[in-house]
Amino acid sequence: MDGQLLSEAFVELTDTMVADFDIIDFLHVLTSRSVELLDVSAAGLLLADPRGELRVVAASSEAARLLELFQLQSDQGPCLDCFRSGHPVAAPDLASDQRWPKFAAVAGQAGFSAVQALPMRLRDQVIGALNLFRATPGAFDADSVHIGQALADVATIGLLHERNMRRSDTLNEQLQTALNSRVIIEQAKGKLAERLGIDVNQAFSLLRDQARNRNQRLSDLARAFVDGTQTISGPASGSARASRPGIRQPRPGPRPAS
Repeated sequence: MDGQLLSEAFVELTDTMVADFDIIDFLHVLTSRSVELLDVSAAGLLLADPRGELRVVAASSEAARLLELFQLQSDQGPCLDCFRSGHPVAAPDLASDQRWPKFAAVAGQAGFSAVQALPMRLRDQVIGALNLFRATPGAFDADSVHIGQALADVATIGLLHERNMRRSDTLNEQLQTALNSRVIIEQAKGKLAERLGIDVNQAFSLLRDQARNRNQRLSDLARAFVDGTQTISGPASGSARASRPGIRQPRPGPRPAS
């Protein structure tokens, strides 16, 4: 594992004290860094809305996002069980797992064979869950689970700390803002993908990179693009930075041990 990348990830997940803190970009860092650091193919993140219902707020790939949505629609899956119990839930071989038959079938079609769900929790307060997906079956190694949980814990503390720093009335208000922003970002992704003839993963990478280059919130740029007050052009590959690989598609299997 890349120790420097791990250190950078923890720094990113604790840097919530800036004036232009962008919760959607922050949550995307959690999913993208999880894929970069751990032996996983994709990651998705669900957070509870003001009514306590889970919503998809970030994913490292479109395949993971759609699978998370299906999990919510079918009301079954490891992430839901993880959120409800407040404890990690492991599914090393979905093909033989009988707990969530609908979820397992759709996950297999999406190219995922194993899942590890980790709670977004601080003491007794559970605000969501992080899902780690892998293309090949097999138990997740203890180190990966430990680091994944640490990333989820740091992100949870960061969200709660940011709420306190901004003196928000409730965490629910912050999460509702994130959910509202996510809707406009999904609209911008679809519009940009159609306009440039690229897939939605590339569209999100391009949107995120240009927001950072312009020193704008991701949601603000997305809203401006949707209403036509700002334009975005150029292929996603041209805007991606070498130091941040961006969103990845599911890999065929685990990386060779170093």
